[in-house]
Amino acid sequence: MTSRFRFAIISDPHIALPHTIWDNPHRFHLVEVSVPALEQGLAELATANLDFLLLPGDLTQHGEWENHQWLVQRLTQLPYPVYVVPGNHDIIARDAAKHAIGLRDFPQIYEPFGYASAQPYYTCEILPGVRLIGLNSIAFDADGIQLPAGWLDEAQLHWLAKTLAAVGDDLVLVMVHHNVLEHLPGQARHGMGKRYMLHNAADLLALLEPAGVKLIFTGHLHVQDVAQRGEIYEITTGSLVSYPHPYRVLTAAQDDRGQWHLDVETTQIQAVPGWDDLQTYSRDWMGDRSFSFMHRLLTLPPLALADDEATAIAPHLRHFWADIAQGDAWFDFSHLPPAVHQFLHRFSALDAQGNYQPVDNRASLRL
Repeated sequence: MTSRFRFAIISDPHIALPHTIWDNPHRFHLVEVSVPALEQGLAELATANLDFLLLPGDLTQHGEWENHQWLVQRLTQLPYPVYVVPGNHDIIARDAAKHAIGLRDFPQIYEPFGYASAQPYYTCEILPGVRLIGLNSIAFDADGIQLPAGWLDEAQLHWLAKTLAAVGDDLVLVMVHHNVLEHLPGQARHGMGKRYMLHNAADLLALLEPAGVKLIFTGHLHVQDVAQRGEIYEITTGSLVSYPHPYRVLTAAQDDRGQWHLDVETTQIQAVPGWDDLQTYSRDWMGDRSFSFMHRLLTLPPLALADDEATAIAPHLRHFWADIAQGDAWFDFSHLPPAVHQFLHRFSALDAQGNYQPVDNRASLRL
């Protein structure tokens, strides 16, 4: 049985070879740095003594064959095992097209990184007594069009129930792209937040909780956050191509009484070739594109501000999303109308009692 191990998480790298990059004036993520940011992160991890690396989805910009192929070749060169799951940007439609892969292609392309069959989900014993379950939350309608939120189909849930029944005393790690627990206030119900959620999260939790699963690793939201429900922790990791360009290194250890502890550390990519001050550039990049995003947040329920009021307030929130993405935020907008201040303050890093609890980037969790 393994009693101590160390692993890293790199989420949402959105790999885009330079000639494949397509411009979108509203995107927050800086895909222009995807390749050098990954190389920088891997270089820094070279001395971290890792047992394995997790990538919870959005591996590529938009499912391009050549971006997937580049990433596979790069990951194959690493001296430790790597495990992946698909994100919404990795399989943009059920069926393959000239420039983008389809659902059936993903487990074939990423066979060295967890997949042992043609199904897009898997389980494997990654260390003695440590089991990883990689789930596929990307689903499609009858016409092959991707659904707007995450979904686990009945076949996958049935497979998961059988898998969990057979894990015994293994420590189980679950990796899936969409969020299972809320990482933002009212995320599962809000018009801007629910598309980042697993729509049938309740069905998944109904299987994980009785099985004693304690750890879920997700991405998609491009935010650093640790959420908790009962004994389950969900650790979502921000995007490597979005401010603040983080990755995590985690150390799990079992004490003499058999209790597992997980120490979480976060590192931010500070510079890559061509971007000597990546943090400042990326924060400003996000701020420059924030107006329409914040205007929509203010005009949607529960605030539902009038257009003119939202237009006046939105410039004060230029770095609001960047601060959320960084994790461990504390918001004081007492200079704004009371209802707005109260709403925005809820996005601070607060515990269940409303106290400041900075656990999103550095934490020691008792499992």
